[in-house]
Amino acid sequence: MNKEQLRTELSFKATRSSGPGGQHVNKTSTRVELSWCIEESLVFSEKEKIRLKSKLANRITKEGYLLLASQNSRSQFKNKADVITRFYSLLEIGLKEEKPRKKTKPSVAAKRKRLKAKKVQADKKANRRKPDY
Repeated sequence: MNKEQLRTELSFKATRSSGPGGQHVNKTSTRVELSWCIEESLVFSEKEKIRLKSKLANRITKEGYLLLASQNSRSQFKNKADVITRFYSLLEIGLKEEKPRKKTKPSVAAKRKRLKAKKVQADKKANRRKPDY
């Protein structure tokens, strides 16, 4: 993943942040919104784009934009750095290939252990019943 080329595809928008800060909050735009269009990206192949769309489907808009926002700090610079790091970590999660599951059979010892535990449980329950005379 070429982070420098990817960073050129990002677009940022600063808006007013909510939360504490007094009058300062009303005057400055410290909340940073990041938007990135997956379809128009030149960094990833079609296969990678499909994988990203499927894994990040709940974060992507109908138009194909990935939107992230940060308003943790009162500094626009810190919020921008925060949203960029979150973006990169999301992409790493989205691009990670899951290993296919290998089917295995339980061992003979595991089967014996399971059946023995079932027998012990059954005997315990049987001993709780009233005896037949």
